[in-house]
Amino acid sequence: MLTKLAVSNYALISNLEVGFHSGLNSVTGETGAGKSIILGALGLILGNRADLLVLKNRNEKCVVEGFFEVASYNLQPFFTENDLDYDTLTILRREITPSGKSRAFINDTPVNLKTLRELGLKLIDIHSQHQNLELGNRQFQLNLVDTVAGTGKILSDYRQLYKHFVSSRKTMDALIEKSAKERADLDYWQFQYNQLDEAGLQENEQEELEAELEQLTHSEEIKSAFAEVQKLFDDERFSVIQQLKESHKKLESIQNYIAEVTSINERLQSCLLELKDILDETEQLAETVDHDPARVELVNDRLNVIYSLQQKHHANSVRELIELKNSFGERISQVTGYEDEILSMKADLAKQKAKLENKTQELSAARKKSFSKIEKAVLDDLRQLGMPKSKLEVIHESLPDFTPNGKDAVSFLFSANVDIPPAEISKIASGGEMSRLMLAIKNLLRTSMALPTIVFDEIDSGVSGEIALKMGNILKAFSTTTQIINITHLPQVAAKGDSHFLVYKYEEKGKTFSSIRQLSENERVEELAKMVGGENLTDTTLKTAKELMKN
Repeated sequence: MLTKLAVSNYALISNLEVGFHSGLNSVTGETGAGKSIILGALGLILGNRADLLVLKNRNEKCVVEGFFEVASYNLQPFFTENDLDYDTLTILRREITPSGKSRAFINDTPVNLKTLRELGLKLIDIHSQHQNLELGNRQFQLNLVDTVAGTGKILSDYRQLYKHFVSSRKTMDALIEKSAKERADLDYWQFQYNQLDEAGLQENEQEELEAELEQLTHSEEIKSAFAEVQKLFDDERFSVIQQLKESHKKLESIQNYIAEVTSINERLQSCLLELKDILDETEQLAETVDHDPARVELVNDRLNVIYSLQQKHHANSVRELIELKNSFGERISQVTGYEDEILSMKADLAKQKAKLENKTQELSAARKKSFSKIEKAVLDDLRQLGMPKSKLEVIHESLPDFTPNGKDAVSFLFSANVDIPPAEISKIASGGEMSRLMLAIKNLLRTSMALPTIVFDEIDSGVSGEIALKMGNILKAFSTTTQIINITHLPQVAAKGDSHFLVYKYEEKGKTFSSIRQLSENERVEELAKMVGGENLTDTTLKTAKELMKN
């Protein structure tokens, strides 16, 4: 619960500290006294936006602090998840600097506004006239049903299944789309693959063919060169080999006289043998070289096929063409493999859908059981609030497809009069009826969940007299389990408070300020008397105020 609110330099507030109590806290004050300013300050620690206009003194920062007793809220997981120090007395603080910078803190640890808002909404609920409009919102109505029905665990399980189902369906749809697109390209890929496959490419054949073509196109030149070499080596008129033989004989005849000649002659013999080998090899090579126009044409044709494929596919080598052929083959195999994968995914999706359908039916059954409880509890409170002829019907509709909230759509139909059939709340309920209806719903919620501190901003708008007394009684009963801060203009409602606070304006050094303070017992009687009969207190109004406090 909210134990203390401290505000400085906000709108008309210079400095104030106010301590709230458990139970029902009544807040009253003249119109324009600053009750909305107090709400605005509370809104800051709930993460609402703020600008420099909130600064009363533009040279000083604005600070709003809320002190909350959180022991009964089971918030330790939130603090652990957000790496925050947990304390049963938790302080939410918001600062707005003169430069316009906003800072947020939880227990003196800086946090972003999202974290501040998330925690703030777990601790305090500001109910205003605007919130009454939520009564006509289908999502609000479904959330109310889930709260009363206690479907938290079922809904959580359902949403996990739904999230997995949606993800799987999205993956399958993407695969089907990809398969269709690639199947459209299949003929193209198949044609390219077939053309490359039919070419029968070998990795090194281009280099080998180009070398062979060079040899074939220069065959006459090659044979002529070999012939010249052979002539020089072993010509009848002048033979290098014959000359070497003669030289060998000459040296052999004198080797007995000079020792070194033997070594020279051996070297000469080696040269002679090497030249004979060279002569033999040139003769053999010459025999392999023929001028073969048919082979030239065949090699040219093969190279033209390779060059054409390289140009078509922007490839630099046969290896690249072979790799391209393999990639086309992989794509073809992949496309044909999609069908099996899609069939498998469809089967898995069908199983997921069956589980989801079962959980949907479980969720729907739990929700439907709560309808009569909601109708009865709300109508019981409305009868106390002077609407005995009211009718409330919770209508259920099954949706054709799964949604994040199941396959249920609910709508609340309402009528405050016996002769008017129930219709959508937003189209039929007046402001006063909306206020009483929302109070009845909030009162119902407290029996189904631990509500945070609730701030009611003139929820009694549009009611008076005996109905106001009954509304006060409901608020009083409500406050036995939930701390309520109730801003009201009705003395019948204000008198039900366990404590009473007055919002007021005052002037100091020519400036106007707004503040709030708790009233003593006597001050409270006087304030209620003024609310009953105006500023001029009389015995009658004072007596009425005391009577209201007793009831």
